[in-house]
Parts: sequence; C-alpha cells; structure tokens
Amino acid sequence: LDWWQADRYCEQRFAELLFEPQDSEQDSFSKLLQSHYIRGSVWLKERDSVLHKPKRRQGHTVPVLVFRDKTDTKYVKVLSDFPALPAVTACAHLQWDTRTQEIATIFSYAVPAFINEFQLRGFVDEEGFVRFALIVHGHHSPYLPVFRADGQWHHFCVTWQQENGTWAIYADGKRRASASGLCSVGPSGPQAIFGQGTFIIGQDQDSLGGTFRAKESFSGNITDLHIWQKVLSVEQIEKIRSCWVVKQDLVFGWSSNALEVESTIQAVTTQLLCPGPVEECRVLEVGSSGFSYASCLQTLPFICRYRKDAYWQLKRAQLESSHSLMARVNTLAARTVIPDSIFTSDVQDMNLSVALDVLDVLATVLREGEMSMLEPADLLAVLRLLKQVSDMEVQEGEELEMLEQLCRYYMEVTELILEEQNVGTWSLVSQVIRGPMAVVELCDRMVSLLVPLLTAERTKITIQHGNVGLHRVTLKNMWFGYGSLQRCLSGAGTSAVSQDAAAPDGGQRYLSTTVGTAVISSTLLSDYEEISTSVHYRLQHRVQNEIPFMPWLSVEVEGNFHVLPPFLLHVSPDAGGMWSTAGCSVVMSLPDSTACFCNHTTNFAILLQVYEMQQRTTREEFTLQTLTFIGCGVSFCALIVTFILFLVVRVPKSERTTVHKNLIFALAAGEALLMFSELAKTNQVLCFMVTALLHLFFMAAFSWMLVEGLLLWSKVVAVNMSEDRRMKFYYVTGWGVPILIVGVTLATSFNKYVAANHCWLNVQTNVIWAFVGPVLFILAVNTFVLLRVVMVTVSSARRRSKMLTPNSSLESQIGTQIWATAKPVLVLLPVLGLTWVCGVLVHLSIIWAYVFIVLNSLQ
Repeated sequence: LDWWQADRYCEQRFAELLFEPQDSEQDSFSKLLQSHYIRGSVWLKERDSVLHKPKRRQGHTVPVLVFRDKTDTKYVKVLSDFPALPAVTACAHLQWDTRTQEIATIFSYAVPAFINEFQLRGFVDEEGFVRFALIVHGHHSPYLPVFRADGQWHHFCVTWQQENGTWAIYADGKRRASASGLCSVGPSGPQAIFGQGTFIIGQDQDSLGGTFRAKESFSGNITDLHIWQKVLSVEQIEKIRSCWVVKQDLVFGWSSNALEVESTIQAVTTQLLCPGPVEECRVLEVGSSGFSYASCLQTLPFICRYRKDAYWQLKRAQLESSHSLMARVNTLAARTVIPDSIFTSDVQDMNLSVALDVLDVLATVLREGEMSMLEPADLLAVLRLLKQVSDMEVQEGEELEMLEQLCRYYMEVTELILEEQNVGTWSLVSQVIRGPMAVVELCDRMVSLLVPLLTAERTKITIQHGNVGLHRVTLKNMWFGYGSLQRCLSGAGTSAVSQDAAAPDGGQRYLSTTVGTAVISSTLLSDYEEISTSVHYRLQHRVQNEIPFMPWLSVEVEGNFHVLPPFLLHVSPDAGGMWSTAGCSVVMSLPDSTACFCNHTTNFAILLQVYEMQQRTTREEFTLQTLTFIGCGVSFCALIVTFILFLVVRVPKSERTTVHKNLIFALAAGEALLMFSELAKTNQVLCFMVTALLHLFFMAAFSWMLVEGLLLWSKVVAVNMSEDRRMKFYYVTGWGVPILIVGVTLATSFNKYVAANHCWLNVQTNVIWAFVGPVLFILAVNTFVLLRVVMVTVSSARRRSKMLTPNSSLESQIGTQIWATAKPVLVLLPVLGLTWVCGVLVHLSIIWAYVFIVLNSLQ
C-alpha cells in the first residue's frame, strides 16, 4: 500500500505504522524482518510525527482525457481567448504512456506570427526518466529529467517570464529544472507570448490549429490543466499540486465545457488523491539497515506495530466479548457491518450510501440502550466503524442531503458512546485508546467532509446531538459538553501539569488535576488549509459530579471573526493527548468561569487542581483511629451512665432534664453506630442503613444542641410561650427536623448517598451538605447564644460584686469577672456542641485532629 493507505490500515486496527528503530536496534530489527522474508523498503512513521496531524490527501474528482495511442488525429482544443502573456504558468496532472520512447507534445500554443509560440514536449530516456523541454517563440530549452516513467500520476508545472527569460519546470512539488535567457531578447527586445492564439492538447501544430504528425503526438492521460498569466510561487504551486485552484490571474481553468474534444478521444471521470505538503515519507532499507525517503504514493510493504499491553488488552476484550451489540447491528443491517474480529477481518472502504445505512442502524441499537454499558469489544468496534466513516472520500455529485444526515448520525453515535455509564468501559481499553480524545480527532476529520455543503447561499452548518456538536463555516468548531469525556481525560494526560504543582501553604497536598469545563475545538481555514490565530475565550466551570450540560461559549477571534468555541489540548489518539499551557495565559479567573488568551488555536479546556489534606504517616493514622475508638467508647459509657442516673435517681421533671435526656440518647446512639460502621462497610446494604442512621442520630444530636441553646435563650431573654407549647416546639426541632432532612436527602439522592470507602455521606457530591449545612447553622446560632449568655453573666457578676463587696480591690474584681466569663464558657461549650468547630481546623495540622477527638470524646 502507499504510505497513507498503510497508515490508515494500521490505525483502523488500533495499531500504528512501525516507528523508526533506535540505532542500537537496527541490526537486530533488520535480521528479524529478513527472518520473516521481508526484503527491500518498508514504510516507517517518524517519531516526531505524533506532534503533527497525520499526512492526509484530498480527494479530487476530475474529467480525464485519454490519448490511447500516438496518432495524427487525436487532439483537444482549448476554447478560450488568450491575452498577451508577459509571464505564464501552466500546470496539469499527467500519466505517461511507458510503451513508447518517442518525443511527445503535451500541449502546443500557436499564433499566426509564430507556430511554436509556447510548447511543452517530452520523451522517456534510456534510464526510465521522462524529460521535458519548454519552447517559447521557437526557442528550445534542453530536455531535462523531471519524473520517472512509472505509469503513475504525476503533477507538473512550467513557468516562463518575459523579464530575463527565466523559466522553470516543477514535478511533484519540486523544482526539477530552471534557467534564464530563454527568448529574453530578440531583434526588437523582449517580447511577451502573443495573445489570441490556438491552444491544442496532445499535438504539435505545424500550421495554425492543424497539420499534426503521429510521431510527435502525446500518448497517455492528462487532466486538471490550468494556465495563469503570471509566474506562480513555490507555495502556490504546492497548493495546486494538492488540488486547490489559485484563481487570481487564471486564464484557463480545467472544464469539459471549455474543451473541443476530438470524437475518438475517450473522456472519463476519475478521482485523484492529491498528496499533502509532504511528498516523501520515511522508509527502512531492510537489507542495509539504513534509512531513506521514498514517494509517499509508492506502494511498499509495511508493518503495523502494537504496544504489548495494548495488544493483550485487545485480545482480552475480544475473548470476553459476548458480541451482542455486533450481532444486533449485523442482524438489523442484514449483512456484516461490524466484524467479530479486530485482527483478522478486512476493513472495507465505504461510500456515502453504505455509511449512512450503517450509522443509522448503529445509532438505533445504541439509542435503544438494552445494555446498561458498552462492553470493551463493542466500544472498540464502534470506534473502528467511526474511523472508517471519517476516512471516507466524498465523491463529487453525490446527494448532499445524505452527507448532512450522515453527520447527524455520526454526532448521535459519538454522544451515545460518551455517556457517563461508559466511563468504566473507556478505562478498560485505556491501553488501546488512551482516553476519549480519540473521538475529538475523529469528529475533526468528519467536519472536513462537510465542505461540499458550503455554498454562497449557505455559509455555515451546525449539527448537534445532546452534548456533542459541530459548527462549520470558515472555521471548524466542535464542543463536548461535560460528561465522560472530561471524566476520562481528568485521569490521563495531566502528568505534565501535576509535576509542576507545588504543595501550597496550610498543610495541603496536591492530589490531581481535573478537567473542569466543556472541551471545545476550533480550526480557522484559509483556502481550505488550516491556519493559526490568537483567540480570547471564556469557559464556565462545571462541578465534577454535576449533570452534563453544554454551556454557551463566547469567543472572539482576532481578525473580525466572531465564533462559538476554540481549544488547549494537543490531540494524539494514541498518546491520549497532552495538556500544555504554552502560549496561553489567564486573563481573569472567577469562581464560576475563567477567561483566557492564547496566541494559537487548538483544543481548549480549563484544568482545575484538586488538593487534599497533607498525608499522614501510618503511625499517625493508627493513633487517630485508636483515639477515636477509645474516645467514642468512653463517651458512649459516660452517656449511658448519665442516662441511667436520670432515670434511677428520679431527678425532678423539667424542661432542662427532658432536653438533656434526648440529647444524651441521640449522642449515645450516634457514637455506638460510629464504632460499628467500620465493621459494616463490607456489606453494601448494611452500610447504607448505618449511614442513614448515623445521619439521623448525629443530625438529631445537633438539633437537641440547638434546643439547648434555645432553652438557655428562654432563660436569659423573656419568651412569651407556655411550657407545654415550648416542649412541642422542642420535640419538632429535635426529632422532626432531622427526620425530614434525612428523608428528603434519601428521596433526592438515593444513588449518591453513601461514600465509596466508608459508611458515611458521600463527600464527592452535594449530599454532604444535608449534614454540614444544618450543622453550620446550628453552630452559628449557638455561638450567638453563648455570647449573649456570657454578657448577661458578666454583667450580673459585676453588679453582685459591687453590692456584696463594694470596697474590694481592682485585682479581686478582675478575677471575679474572669471567672464569671470562663465558667459559662466551659460549661456551655460541650452542651451547645461548639467543640465541633475544631473539626473545621483539622486540615491545618494533625494537632487539631487530636484536639477534636479529645474534646468530642468528653462532650
């Protein structure tokens, strides 16, 4: 296969074209290839090619003129009026007939004053090269070799200008010959090529428009001839070779309607695969163990390379697959759409009609969602199919409505495989496909297929399904709403960022870097080629576990463009992408969004760095666990003894004793469950029940601490409410509110309620606020109550001191006031639950962890 076909063959099998071996590996590698009877040249992929987009070719459907044999009758006349040409460039694609070595005339331009006014001739030399010679005003350049007579399509351009008579011949993008002085000075000085002449393809004119001779006629195929009245630059010739027309100063453009074709000449339509800017590709010479370059269009052997871990992951996915998705798709399509084996089945080229039917069936099966999550083999099969469709060449004249519908199905399938339930499947094939950025690359290829849909009347196209969409105008735009794409990306490709992360002050440790926004992608096009430009963009932050949602993105591209999105991730499907901040800076950062400026276009997203508490040693963890268990045990015993005393000693019934008993009961139940929770975490159902009861009893404990505060307030500030009504209010607050909070939380967040590694509320979701929120409110209220009580106590102590000991010293009065302040604080801190404030400070130092455990053990 040629280089592009070989590269695509390997890519569609989740492999890669063989990389250039290291110097130390060359000899052993060459011997290995020879032992498998591989000789000659083998295609290679250069190691730095991962940094660039893969070499791709544009499909170009054109009418071809077939000159089967050398005759004196076959000719094609160009029906165009030619002006005087002080400079000229003529380019075409040519397929030379290798059966003859006689001189052939590719084209001739004659005017009444000069029959050989402008002409291109060639022949095949003994070494197998086609040699060209240019004739202007009857002056003949030497025959010089330009390309091999190998029967392949070759692109050529010839240029000439009146000034200095400078001329050049280009073949396959390279200048093969050039000189000056070709008819630059005549008897009357330099002259332009005369206008209003006759241009004939395939014959030498011995008279104006006729008198052809068979031995000088052309034999072969020719197409895509264009003529300009200027000398094109090397860059412009490179564009033309890649099938893009330079319209400025164009005298004649290739069109069947502008040609008079002799009846025996066959005109057929064919598709040229125009090479990209890089023509020569790397090859390994197996016998000599050396490296060289060869034309990328040449057909050579190649080897697909699998990384060992990727290969075994592919094999495992193949063996463990139930093939249910593949069977269902193939049944509905009534043919084999998705083959069973990734390794042995051939990948067939697709046309637009076949691709439309296949994606329609696949989207239908995925939409029905009979399987809760895709199997690894199913995901790989879908990705392989998407690769095939995105590599498809769209033929001119095909139904454009089919193309737009195909893109809609493509976006739908992309959205369905990126759904959140498939996050686990992406991780299971992480060695084969390094994250879902491979989908971004495939969508980028798919956008390029929309070119035929753009017209003067329709200047933009937007196709969207769910959180995935594309927008094509002079810019290619894509967006991927927050979902499994970001979840999988957060775990990969961030190593470069994480290495630079320093532990901040306050005892925190860098944990990870996560994708905090949608991923957006844009490419700015000029003459169908990608160019880079600076961009301003703003991305809205997304909470990691929030429901997927596509934010409205506003981006301004410098140069009078206003578009939706651009991008910051260098995409390589094999490497999974690499995050980089090169050329980008933060303009403004807000809690809900970040504005950035980048001096280039690529794939963009905002990374958020996540920190956790500084890691403790194993000994510190063991000490904390031991203190917690001992503290809970002591606290539980003390609470039980106190509760029994309240019942046995027959303390007079009052509001205060009733509130104390309820607080003691709630705290004791919570402490007992906390000690039991470590044993329950191995049983999912039991752990869920323990979590719900822990939530209820600790919430009730804090509610009764709030009641303690309200009771104190009623003693300090007169409250116009009877005791019976107050007790009903206290019971509703102490037990009713916790039951309501727990019930609502379970009803709204049943599947996100329990944490992954222990029996407590899930701190990774908003569920934790069903406990933390009320607790913070209660602590705030009780802090206010404590301050009010201290003020009243200090004021009363001051008045009592003046009445009882009016002549006491200043030191004695200060001591009395300090004790009056300290006594209520020491007594009320544990009763009002204010010792729990230490829990907020635990992340600062392990000392606060010890203080928190000790204080709450003594509550």
